[in-house]
Amino acid sequence: MSLSVPQNGIKADNEPIIELFVKAGSDGESIGNCPFSQRLFMILWLKGVVFNVTTVDLKRKPADLQNLAPGTHPPFITFNGEVKTDVNKIEEFLEDVLCPPKFIKLGARHPESNTAGMDIFAKFSAFIKNSKPDANEALERGLLKTLQKLDEYLRTPLPDEIDHNSIEDVKVSGRKFLDGDEMTLADCNLLNVLHDALHLPCSCVLDVPDSPHHEISPHYQLVQLL
Repeated sequence: MSLSVPQNGIKADNEPIIELFVKAGSDGESIGNCPFSQRLFMILWLKGVVFNVTTVDLKRKPADLQNLAPGTHPPFITFNGEVKTDVNKIEEFLEDVLCPPKFIKLGARHPESNTAGMDIFAKFSAFIKNSKPDANEALERGLLKTLQKLDEYLRTPLPDEIDHNSIEDVKVSGRKFLDGDEMTLADCNLLNVLHDALHLPCSCVLDVPDSPHHEISPHYQLVQLL
């Protein structure tokens, strides 16, 4: 294991001891480009809890990692010394134990927000891993279709944005994120994948149409900053 860096300030005496183990980058020390690692990092960061990030160079197969979590590959966490694996279960665990009033709730209020863009990762993976040129166009159309579907959801007003007593018709949502003006678990699950989809390597260019109807909603332009 290589780099271990504290995040979110200084831990208070009554806070849990949390360490996030993530895949290292090509240099063996920096944080690698793993969407699942990024997902857990965002959750812990948004919770406001102090935690350490330890990068793991899998090429070296460190013995201390095997002793800590035999047969497990990053990302995973230790919570007060107890190893927690499986990203989905970790997410549920953190939302359960890091709860109000001390920590914010990250669950989405609208169930539809949890499934918006859920197929982008599969479509994106199929597109960038494709080795058959004749299938590239169909895979690209499939990925663009999922991005457009996400864009439609982001532009559609949520129920609590509509005032049924007002004579004005809200046609376009004014929210910043999937479920409102604050980030939720839904955003943590999607932002890293969306970032990768919009920052493809030059050898695998995604031809996004110029029409404004096919642009990703301004709510998610922050992926350019990730």
